[in-house]
Amino acid sequence: MRVHKLDIEKKRDVNRFVNFVFELYRDCPQWVPPLVSAAKNDLDRRKHPFYSHSTADFFVAESDGQTLGRIAVMKNRHHNGYHQTKVAFFGYFEVVEDVEVARALFDAAFEWAWTQGLGEIIGPRGLIGTEGGGVLVDGFEHRPALGVPYNYPYYDAFIKDAGFEKETDYFSGFISRGHELPERFYRIAEKVKSRRGFWIKAFRTKREMRQWVPRVVKVHRETFGENHTFYPPTDQEIARIADTLISIADPRLIKLVMQKERIAGFLFVYPDVSAALQKVRGRLWPWGWYELLREQKRTRWANANGLGVLPAYQGLGVNAVLYTELANTLQGSHFDCLDLVQVEEGNFKSLSEMKTIGAKWYKRHRSYRRALKVK
Repeated sequence: MRVHKLDIEKKRDVNRFVNFVFELYRDCPQWVPPLVSAAKNDLDRRKHPFYSHSTADFFVAESDGQTLGRIAVMKNRHHNGYHQTKVAFFGYFEVVEDVEVARALFDAAFEWAWTQGLGEIIGPRGLIGTEGGGVLVDGFEHRPALGVPYNYPYYDAFIKDAGFEKETDYFSGFISRGHELPERFYRIAEKVKSRRGFWIKAFRTKREMRQWVPRVVKVHRETFGENHTFYPPTDQEIARIADTLISIADPRLIKLVMQKERIAGFLFVYPDVSAALQKVRGRLWPWGWYELLREQKRTRWANANGLGVLPAYQGLGVNAVLYTELANTLQGSHFDCLDLVQVEEGNFKSLSEMKTIGAKWYKRHRSYRRALKVK
């Protein structure tokens, strides 16, 4: 077995890195493939905005011409500058059930980080701050929400074997259509709407959504700016995130809580098109787009992966407005279940409130960190 760095200028090396996961999960009914075009774009230094400010390399483990695992390691200069740290990220980690292969991949990642003068490695992360999602450690019998990772149960043990410790866990839950929100949330919501002038901004078209992107980006920074995973995205990264989200969005499911003309909270719900991605094996052509559009109408699941109140409005009852709007959105749709995607375990208030509104926690993802000895 050998581990070597890929030359991502070569199509063959890019294909080897991208195609490995399709081989690894070939017989796994829960796994949802990425879009192949997007996965290849991640390795394209000319197209992906990450490479305008930072650097990354990609490694594979092979034996007798067979790929056994892969990993990426990144030096994100924007993240390190924003947090005044010297950390490396690891991501895109996939491996067969062989701890020796995992050890070899992580050794290559550690060596790369040492040569960059970095003193810690954390992950899994993606090239953009909104990507990554952690390693699944509980809920393997369930299909992941759109854009959330799935992996085999042995990953947690392999990562810990490499010297990593848990950084934090993220819980995902679901709300069934038949669950009734406690009446007190409706009373509070109506009271704060009347007394404080809160109202719901709904969208009609994707064009209208795109016009609001600059304001939503500002809100995202105000809400998550103190989060240890946050760093300000570049304009090009913002455009990439917006294009991805708007492409799968149903404008009727995107809501903002407003006070006059100021955004106080946000609710981003998306149809879960994971089944279509499985069917088309992550390929948009020739019929992939058609299947994705069909799935938006026939899927019985939706994903809520953006739900929050701006710091200046916390404690004013905006959360009740959000939760009632969430319930109304579910009741007024064709969805049977709503997946609440990845609430950080330290967010005790949100975890408690979401349990109160009917969330049943059924999946858990984990991020890790490990100190490195700087050369």
